[in-house]
Amino acid sequence: MEGMSMPSSIESSVSTTAQSTLDSAMPTSTGGADNMGGMGEGKMQMGECHERQMLWNWETIDACFLSESWQVKSRGGFAGLCIGVVLLVILLEFLRRASKIYDQHLIRQHIKATSALAATTVNNSTDTANGALISKEGNGALVRATPFRPKLWQQAIRASLHTLHFALAYWIMLLAMYYNGYLIICIILGAFIGFFILQWEHIDPR
Repeated sequence: MEGMSMPSSIESSVSTTAQSTLDSAMPTSTGGADNMGGMGEGKMQMGECHERQMLWNWETIDACFLSESWQVKSRGGFAGLCIGVVLLVILLEFLRRASKIYDQHLIRQHIKATSALAATTVNNSTDTANGALISKEGNGALVRATPFRPKLWQQAIRASLHTLHFALAYWIMLLAMYYNGYLIICIILGAFIGFFILQWEHIDPR
């Protein structure tokens, strides 16, 4: 029986050969990870959106804002974006001015109605002195004495203007949170132009 046993040297060589065959057949994890990393870099180079970082940056090409569909793919597109941001801030100032103009319109309507009430009071007054006094102080005294509150539809218009102003301001704030230097400069420039043009008016000394 001892003559039929396999020598130890032959047995060890067979086991070594089998182990090396199994090792060569199994793929290595490092190679797979490297391939996946290379594929990710390739996708980023093919024009995917840059990841938004809360850091100051000067990115122009392949930068996305608010959604993946809003992606800048050229310098001309980024220039158009900058012009659009300036116009958005000017529109914000326009909505602020529109709210002020509408309030002034309501006040003028209130003064007109109060003046008509004063004229009616003068015509119906039996005392000439009192009638003259009301005629002289009609617009001032009655406007101060009569409480003024916008009607339901007038308040709805005021609320709509305020809501548009609020939504647009929030949208501009989201654009500023990308910390893109060019966009922040455009926001500041739009605020200057908008206020300069739309808030240039007479200032009441009172």
